[in-house]
Amino acid sequence: METLKFKTNIKCGACIATVTPFLNEAIGEGHWQVDIQDPGKILTVDSSSAAVVRQAIEKAGYKAEPLN
Repeated sequence: METLKFKTNIKCGACIATVTPFLNEAIGEGHWQVDIQDPGKILTVDSSSAAVVRQAIEKAGYKAEPLN
């Protein structure tokens, strides 16, 4: 597993609540976090697949662009 970072359009606590079940199912609880204070709304995940992360975010109705 590696640490991946994504720029997202997750803006607030309610947005995080929306994506939580999707990310927990795809990646696992405790293996991700969103910094909504950062202007890029950076999602940091411990995962080996950027595609899985993007698919989970998009399934929740949000966007994620890989940073690394």
